[in-house]
Formats: sequence, C-alpha cells, structure tokens
Amino acid sequence: KKRLDCNLTMSGTILEAAFVDPAFSGSPSNRSSVELRAFESQQVSPKKIDIREEVAETTTVTTTTGWRCCRSSKDVEVVEPSSMKKFETKISGNGVPEDDVDVGMYGNVPEGILIYRLDTSSRELKLMSKASDQSSNLLVQMKVAKAGPSDDKSRRGMHLVGVDGTSAKIVACEQRTAIAWLEAMDMMLGHTSKSSPSKKTNSKMWSSEKLNTQERNKIEEDYLNLANYSNQLIRAGAIPGQEQKKAVDGAGGIYYSVEVQPEEGENASEEALESIAKRRAVIKDSWDFYRMICSLLRDRRKYDEVFRKLQLDPVYPYLNSMTGLNDPGDDGYENNDKAVVQKDIKKKSQMTKTQIAKELVAQAEESLPALVEICKALAGSLGMEEVGIGPVKEPQAAIRKAEKKYNGDLLKVTDYCRALLVVKDFPCLLALLELARDSFGPLIRRVKLSTLKTNYSTLPGGYRDCKINLELKGHICEIQVHVWPMWVVCGVDGFRHYRHCLEYSTDSFDDPYDALGGLDRKVIAELVVMAEEAVADTPLDKLEWYQEKYILDYFAEAGLFMKHGLYAWAETTLKRLIQLRTESPDIGRDHHETMILYKYLEETLRLRGKDEEAQEAADRIVAAETKKSDEKVEAEKGLWESLVSGEALDMIMDPNRKEREEEEKMRKEVKASKKQWRKIRQQRYHFLDGNGSEWKQSTADASQNVDGPTSMAISEGGENQ
Repeated sequence: KKRLDCNLTMSGTILEAAFVDPAFSGSPSNRSSVELRAFESQQVSPKKIDIREEVAETTTVTTTTGWRCCRSSKDVEVVEPSSMKKFETKISGNGVPEDDVDVGMYGNVPEGILIYRLDTSSRELKLMSKASDQSSNLLVQMKVAKAGPSDDKSRRGMHLVGVDGTSAKIVACEQRTAIAWLEAMDMMLGHTSKSSPSKKTNSKMWSSEKLNTQERNKIEEDYLNLANYSNQLIRAGAIPGQEQKKAVDGAGGIYYSVEVQPEEGENASEEALESIAKRRAVIKDSWDFYRMICSLLRDRRKYDEVFRKLQLDPVYPYLNSMTGLNDPGDDGYENNDKAVVQKDIKKKSQMTKTQIAKELVAQAEESLPALVEICKALAGSLGMEEVGIGPVKEPQAAIRKAEKKYNGDLLKVTDYCRALLVVKDFPCLLALLELARDSFGPLIRRVKLSTLKTNYSTLPGGYRDCKINLELKGHICEIQVHVWPMWVVCGVDGFRHYRHCLEYSTDSFDDPYDALGGLDRKVIAELVVMAEEAVADTPLDKLEWYQEKYILDYFAEAGLFMKHGLYAWAETTLKRLIQLRTESPDIGRDHHETMILYKYLEETLRLRGKDEEAQEAADRIVAAETKKSDEKVEAEKGLWESLVSGEALDMIMDPNRKEREEEEKMRKEVKASKKQWRKIRQQRYHFLDGNGSEWKQSTADASQNVDGPTSMAISEGGENQ
C-alpha cells in the first residue's frame, strides 16, 4: 500500500520477539526457539501457529519494518490503526489471566519464553503468549513513554516506563533482539508524528536529529530491514568467516518488503533485497575498518608497554648510549638524503624504472646465498629465537617503496635482499652487534639503532628494531634484528601492522573511538548491528578470557555504545571485559590493557552519574601508574648499587649545577649498565673473547668483491670502541 502523505497518515512497524519469562532464570538456551514474522502496523496475521513445530534452535528473529514471511502467501486483513486514547499499563500479580492476553497465532510457546508485540505507530507493547502460572509482576501491556537499557549483566534487558508512569523491565532471549528493539523504541519516541506531543514521552537522542517525518520513516525502515537481513544471515549460518552451522528450518527464508513492493512482484522484491544487501556490505566494510583501527591502536599500546619493560633491563642505559653507523635518527620513512645507497648502475639514464628494479633484483638474488651463510653463522652462535631469509623484493614492490619514501630513487631501496633475526633480549642484541663488528665489520655499511633509543621516534605503529646493512658482492643487503618481546606482539603480521598504521596515520591519535567522530546516529546504529553480527556466536555472558577475537569485537562495540548514548550497555560490556582481563594469566589486574578498560569505564560511570564508582576506577588507575613508577625506581636502584658508594655520593652532592648533575647521573648509569653487561657477557657469551676468529672462514666467501674495509662505528658517547 502506497502512502502519499506521510504527515497525515501514521505508519509504523509491528515487532514481535521472544523474551525471557521472569519465573525462569537466564536465557532459554537449550529450549525451542521461535520463528517470528513482521508486518506493517496496519496488518494482522489471521493464522494461529504452533511455535514448537516451527523451529528447533534457540535463536530469535528481530522483526522489521515492512516485512512479511515469504511462506505466508495469504492476503492480510487491513484494519484501522490503534487509537491514541489513554492507555493503562497492566502488570500481573501471580499468573496472567487468559482474558488479558490476546494469544493470536502464538498458541503454543515453549515454557520460559514470552512473546511481546510492539506497535511503533501507537507505541503499544503487548504480551502475545501465555505465561507460566509461576510468573509474577509480569508486564502485560503498556504504552511506552520512555525506554532505555537496563543494568542486566547479560545485556539483554530493557527498562520501560509507560505514559502513566509505571515502570517495568523485560529481558530478551538474545542480545541483538534487545539492541534492535531499543533502537526501534528510541526512533519511535523521537518521532513526534507517531504520537500526540507529550511531556511524558522521552527520546533525547533521535528527537535531537531534527528530521522530518518522511526522513524518520525512511531511517526506521532502513535500520529494521538491515537488522532483519543480518539476523537472517546469522540464523542461516551464512556469515563469512564465522563458524558455519546447519541452517535452521525456515530460518533462512527470504522476507519480502510489503511497503515497497510494486506490481512487478517478485522481481521488484529481489531488487529490494539486493538494495539491503548492498547497504549491509557498505556498513560491514565500515565496521571492519573501525575494528581494524581498534586493533592497530591496541597493538601500538602493546608495543609501548613492551618497550617500557625492556627499558628496565640493566643493560639498556648502555645500549641507549650507543651511536650507530650512518644512522640519521629518523623513523626510517621519509629519508630522501639516505647515506647508504646501492651502487650506481651503468647506463642507468637509458633504462626505465622497471629495468633498473629488475637489475637490482638480479643483484640481490646473486647476494642472497652469502647473506644466508652469515645469518646461519649468527644464529648458530647466539641461539636466535627465530630466523627468516627473503624472499627477494619484487620489482614492482621496490618501485612503490621508492615512490613513497625516496622520491622514486630505486638506489635508495636497500632491502631487495633481506633477512630477519629475532634475539631473545637486549643482552643478546649487544652480543650480536659485537660479534658482527669483530667478524665481518668491513662489510657493514649501516647500523640503525635509533628506534630503540629513548629520545627517538618509533616506526609507524610503535614498533622498534635494529637494522644492519652490509655489502655483499657489490649489493647492499639488510638484516632486520628484532627483540623477541616486541616481535611476539604481532609476529610475521608486524609488517602489515606497520603498513596499515602508516596508511591510516594512526599515530596521530590515541583513542580508537575517535575514529567514530563525525558519523551520524543512523550509521552508528547500523554499526551496532554489524557488531552484534560479529559476536553472534558468543554472547557477552558466555565470553571467556582466551577468546581474543571476540574480546576485541566487544571492545569496539563498547565504543559504539558510548558514542550512541547507550551508557548502561557500555558499562556492562566494559565491566565484563575487565573481569576477563583480570582472569587472564597473561594479563591480570594491573596490566596496561586492563587499565585502558578502567579509563573508559570511569568515563562511562561519570556520564551515568555514578561518581563514587567512577572514583574507584580512577583510584585503581592511579595505583597501577604508581606501581609502574616503583618498578622504574627499583631498576635504577639496582644500577646505583653496582657502583661504589663513594662515586654515587659524589654525584649526589653537587647542588650548585643541576645540569651537571643530570650529565653525571647519565654517565654513571651508563657505566653501571656497562658493568652489568660485562657480567652477563661473561656468563652467557664468553666465546666473544675469541674476537670472532671462528667466523673468518664462514664469512670468507661473503667478503669477496668488497672495495675496502669500513670501520664498525658502534660506540658509546660517540667514541669508537
């Protein structure tokens, strides 16, 4: 039926869904489910259905605007809209009299499940199924004036207030049912054309959007259609990347739009479904991007925390004092004046970029065997955690890198031939640098240590490593040296993390929820639908501490709730995530990830007016920061104790020159750190005293075609060792 004047004719949606009977605890997880159908608010279904024969799996359809089950081919009877007269809320005492319930088509509903119907045109909520005789204080009917999420730990509850001031709580069988219903209610209450103006009606969120009636109707239709389509995919087991389940009988049926169905019939309905599917694809891409931002910033924080702990290593001040070779001290991205470059190619001016790249790749392939031998020798002596060789960079990849970093100069690309070594810790890195210097120092052209130093920038995304460039058979090769605690955060996916952080400039902001800035209310609501689709297999109250994928999904969803004004559900989600992080043996109560969750929880609690709880969260954060400071003090204390007491006292008793004190303190720390390194070196790497003589034979082949020796300028304080 086409409506020509939306301002004169009220339109809405009938939503019917399964809720938990309060006489039964929890969600009816292992009981029969309900196949529900939706239709326009001016239509009713004449057919009575036995729910037990419909579906045998516990999932619930969130019904939507303008939809009718494709299996229901009969014409529906059109009736007049519900009147807007004064409506009295009914709440039962013990049991529900049959006269108070219009059972309709739901004549046989499994025990523990209640069916409610919401008419968004009249704002009427009504119980549509019989309840248990044990049920008490059960909501039977209400004209809704206010709606909001409840503090139910399962995150399936809604708190409702009727126009007569009566309040009640209903709990859905599934999370996504509660979310879709609450959003529909908020749209309904913000839609002034659906009710007579009343001070009792409250929806600050959608009413603030300043939309006309036609715009609001379209938003409601689009949202509920998307929610329904997503729900059908979930029930049919058709979500890509999720565990595939056998489709529920009838659950995968296609629903057709009544409101937009023209005379062409089936073809036009397929076009409507295609339109919804395309909209879902767009929103799904947006959700994936937002979730990726959350993941990238999470891993950056992990890198920062790992580096903070690495700096507590007693040998770190010594490493931090070192100066590399040809190390400009930048983050390695924009370096047009790079000192170490490939040798010039004859007839370069007559060659295309592709030809130059192919020539350099050919050189890299010739140098690769020598690089393999060097890496095998290093790994054999130091016991590397992980070793990787190649592959040689492709010509087109080299051209892209040169364009991005070096203004197209292919000679400045020095990782055509590359390898990676993963050392256990900083002492192992120091041993590797010393062994490299003594064994094949003449081959070394660059040692880049700057990203591992305190006062220098990290690589995009927070990563830190050491790079050694050496010349083999006339070609500059690269060995990337990774420290195990940094490497293990992302493993081999670390480069993808680096590339994405670089592409999306994630270092320019700290809060992943800032990525939601500028999105309107409709898009946020649709993103919540996609979030629920992502966690469909794992409800919040069933989530375990080891399910990292879902923990990240729920963290991202909590940000959507905060941006959407659903603070109660944000609070519930964050508290559950904090509990899981506390239970995790790898994370725990005082871990930086737990503290980040506490910061968001504090913000949410203050927005809800729970200042006392918010202060408790703030105190927890302060206590964790104090603990970190104490760890640093203890590490510094250990260095001071390695000095003779007289030297420390001389440094402290210099009150007249503060700058001098700082310089002296740093010098003393480096000296103490070097002393610690010598102890570790003697215990773990005593073979270094052989000055690398056992390496001469293994590096003889790699030393060919080197024009001349180059000193290894790894030094402390700028002086060659």
